[in-house]
Amino acid sequence: MINTEDKLKDETPHFAKPVLYAGAVDKARISIYNEDCLQALKAMADNQFDLAIVDPPYGIGMDGTIGIGIGKEKGFTRKKEYTKKNWDKEVPSQEYFDELFRVSKNQIVWGANYFTKQLPVIKNYIFWHKKGQSVDDKFNDGEMAFASLGRTRMVDIWWNGVGVINSGENKIHPTQKPVELYSYLIRKYCKEGDKIFDSHLGSATVAHAVDTANKLDHMKLDFTGIEIGENNFRNAVKHFKNYSKQPFFNFPE
Repeated sequence: MINTEDKLKDETPHFAKPVLYAGAVDKARISIYNEDCLQALKAMADNQFDLAIVDPPYGIGMDGTIGIGIGKEKGFTRKKEYTKKNWDKEVPSQEYFDELFRVSKNQIVWGANYFTKQLPVIKNYIFWHKKGQSVDDKFNDGEMAFASLGRTRMVDIWWNGVGVINSGENKIHPTQKPVELYSYLIRKYCKEGDKIFDSHLGSATVAHAVDTANKLDHMKLDFTGIEIGENNFRNAVKHFKNYSKQPFFNFPE
């Protein structure tokens, strides 16, 4: 464990469980683990977290080489090549969902339309309207999340396709979602002092949003994230470190 005197170095840090960003956990309030999320869930207490915000694999093959080459107009760069990792061959097991609901009081689960057999009866949705349009009209207009709390909502946040770099945000993961989206969820669904959990850390954008809420709004949120892939874990650490150096700003309601 990184103690209060340790700080992340410029190079990729050596693995530690947990990695505590920007110093002590009582200061940063963010920790991530490089391990299998199901095994981690089994070791956690009932209702350990106030809210789980997760984006599990949908089982649609997004772990291969993807992207669309459309030049640099409007903030895009050319397609990003992602090495096949075989992490999106199938949806998570029912055991994963059972454990997730055991350790968290409430849940927001992206890809709800892919998990109709695993999730309980869905009373509330969050629909994210991406507003953008791919050049070949291949990608969906938005994505849907299961929400165990609140009411059905729709949020408009511009994001175009997958495998490209969106304006103003470095994209390091093929299924990455914008920080602005998670900042919106935190504003709408979290209260001061909540404990937040993410079982599939990916690019660490939930961690970024939590860190922003703590710095700007003094929400005193605690975040725990799990990432099984070593390369993704290293990239997430670097991504978070670079992001945390940027000036913070308030997103519109």
